[in-house]
Amino acid sequence: MPGNPKFGKLIRRLREDRKKTDSKYSLRQFAEAVGLSATFVSKMETGEYAPPSPEKIKNMAEVLGTDPDELLALAGKIDPELGEIILEKPKSLPNLLRAVRGMSEEELLNLIKAAGKK
Repeated sequence: MPGNPKFGKLIRRLREDRKKTDSKYSLRQFAEAVGLSATFVSKMETGEYAPPSPEKIKNMAEVLGTDPDELLALAGKIDPELGEIILEKPKSLPNLLRAVRGMSEEELLNLIKAAGKK
């Protein structure tokens, strides 16, 4: 299975940084917390294995205290919930995404704020 070294290195760095002050971030305990085998996590961190499913990546983000969408993007995956949201309004939501595609991060944040969201 082809790996994703960039994703694996980030997970390892985040996990190791937290392990310095909390032993629950050891390879085995982290793997158990996110629902994966320690062998899989080890091989994923070294880039030998590809990232796991979106749900497992979201678990990793929660355990590591980081943004799940950023981890998913680095893994080349999308939260399945987003597909469900798009399917709720299949005409307008894809058009909205196309319309905002070229906006800067700041412009998008202003748009979200104007829409009354965080």
